[in-house]
Amino acid sequence: MKHKIEKIKEKIAKSDRLTDEQKSSSFELIKEWEREDRAFGILYKKLIEISEEIEPILVELGLI
Repeated sequence: MKHKIEKIKEKIAKSDRLTDEQKSSSFELIKEWEREDRAFGILYKKLIEISEEIEPILVELGLI
């Protein structure tokens, strides 16, 4: 799972579809998830709440 999280972080950082604020919010949620060891489904739901533009990133990575 750690490898998948790193891939998500890289794609979010490189995304031109997300604003800096959306990227920052996404990274904060990922950090929180890592600290609390949440299930991936919850992380996915929360990231999509930040921006629907994250969904294509997750699809591209083969995570959904």
